[in-house]
Amino acid sequence: MRFVVTGEWSRNRLLQTIVVLYCVYVAGLWMTNTLLYFDKMSLTPESVTTYYLGDEETFRPARTYQGLLEVSHFHLFAMGMLLLVLTHLVLFIPLSNKIKAWLIVLPFVSALAEEGASWLVRFGHPAFAWLKIAGFLALQGSLAALILLSLWSVFRGTSKNYRSGEPTDT
Repeated sequence: MRFVVTGEWSRNRLLQTIVVLYCVYVAGLWMTNTLLYFDKMSLTPESVTTYYLGDEETFRPARTYQGLLEVSHFHLFAMGMLLLVLTHLVLFIPLSNKIKAWLIVLPFVSALAEEGASWLVRFGHPAFAWLKIAGFLALQGSLAALILLSLWSVFRGTSKNYRSGEPTDT
């Protein structure tokens, strides 16, 4: 944080390298998350309900309580840590505070919606498949925006990025 506040951000190549490499790493996570989702289901409610509720015709079992619990246990921690770091970078992007707030809140809400929708489809009602799809799309979209904006900030940003939260003209 000191590097951003004092203006050393624009001169500290190692810090910029860390942010760029982190964004590359998160982009890999973004890609594997997309591939894993589409390996299991598609953007149709039928595919989501089939995945979570099972299908006797294709001998696909329903997701179990234990299975969902194990996935949620890991996802809640890992996504929380990922989003903590990634959304923290938003503070240094030269955008208005209102836009920054949306860029911080949307990924957390969409990640919770996507994770919670799995439980709601399995133990609530199949109509929550729409929430799963919307949560997935919102999470992937917000992660992509955060990655691109963070990279843009490294290559375009200035030391004024952190100061008032208002956009800079430089």
